[in-house]
Amino acid sequence: MEVVQVLHMNGGVGEKSYAKNSLVQKKVISMTKPITEEAIVSHYNSSFSKSLAIADLGCSSGPNTLLVVSELIKVVHQLCKKLGHQSPEFQLYLNDLPGNDFNSIFKSLPTFHEKLRSQMGPGFGPCFVTGVPGSFYGRLFPSKSLHFVHSSYSLQWLSQV
Repeated sequence: MEVVQVLHMNGGVGEKSYAKNSLVQKKVISMTKPITEEAIVSHYNSSFSKSLAIADLGCSSGPNTLLVVSELIKVVHQLCKKLGHQSPEFQLYLNDLPGNDFNSIFKSLPTFHEKLRSQMGPGFGPCFVTGVPGSFYGRLFPSKSLHFVHSSYSLQWLSQV
C-alpha cells in the first residue's frame, strides 16, 4: 500500500485526534501570520482580481484547518474596504492526503461561513470551499488557476513519501 494512502492525521474529535492535539501547529501559524499577511497584501495590491483562489496544502482537519484561510480572507477584505474596492469572490482549496478527515472539515463550513459574514459585514464577497484530496508532490491544479498557495506543516512528510 502506498504511503499516500495510509499516511494521515487522526481524524474526528477524540482525545487522540489531530483536532485535540494541534496547539503547537496553531502557535507556528500565529508566528508566521505577519509574513503570510504581507504576501497576500502584496499579491492582491498588484492584481485586484474579482476572484481570489487560495490553496492550503496539507490542511489536515481540526481547529487550524480554516484558520489560515480565514485570516487571509479578512486581510484582503479589509484592504478592499480601505481602498474602496468590492471584496472579491474567494475560492478556497483545502488539500490533504485522501485519508484526511474531510467530513469534519465540511461539517464545520456552515459555522465558518456564518462567522465570516458576521465579522466582515456587508460587502463581503462569496466564499466557495473545495476539498482537494491528493499528494501535493504531484499535480493538483490546472496551470494558472491559483493566486495564493499556503502550506505550514506539510514538508515534514517529505521523507515519508
